[in-house]
Amino acid sequence: MTMTNCLRRQSMMLMRGLNRVTASGNDLHAGSGLGALLSLGEEGGALVESAIVLPIMLLISTGLLIFGIAVNNYLCLTEATSTGARLLAVSRGQTLDPCATTVTAIENAAPTLTPGNFTFTFVLNGTNYPGSTCSSKNTSSGAAANLVQGKSATVTVAYPCALGIFGETFSAKGCTLTSQTTELVQ
Repeated sequence: MTMTNCLRRQSMMLMRGLNRVTASGNDLHAGSGLGALLSLGEEGGALVESAIVLPIMLLISTGLLIFGIAVNNYLCLTEATSTGARLLAVSRGQTLDPCATTVTAIENAAPTLTPGNFTFTFVLNGTNYPGSTCSSKNTSSGAAANLVQGKSATVTVAYPCALGIFGETFSAKGCTLTSQTTELVQ
């Protein structure tokens, strides 16, 4: 049916309704005549609006939830890194592997994060130690010897995160949460 035929048909229905209303002397209100014709087809409007708006609202609320989880993971990671760095700063002369002691403290301080996903880097008195261990043969050599009172010890921890909603990831490489804390060795 062409647009012209459709408009012609609607105007004919409207005229018939007006003729009935004027012939019967009724007022124009819903339920009879023009009011009934004008309200025809509006019953499902709210359902259509809900069908359009609901998926958008669910997408936004799910996105907020995923972002909130990522922020929570970052706060947990930052607090755990700070706890581990404080322990590293006071462990001078007490352990042959200060990095492993710090890693254990960080993993225990962040129980909601997966321990196998952490990546550690330690800088003790200017010497870089990547990984979760930096064992020494005694406290006067290696990493244990680099814990010098008054010098800095830096702990950097990275943790992967996934910012994705309904199978769509916002970053091609994913995202990485990184926290770094520097303390003076006691």
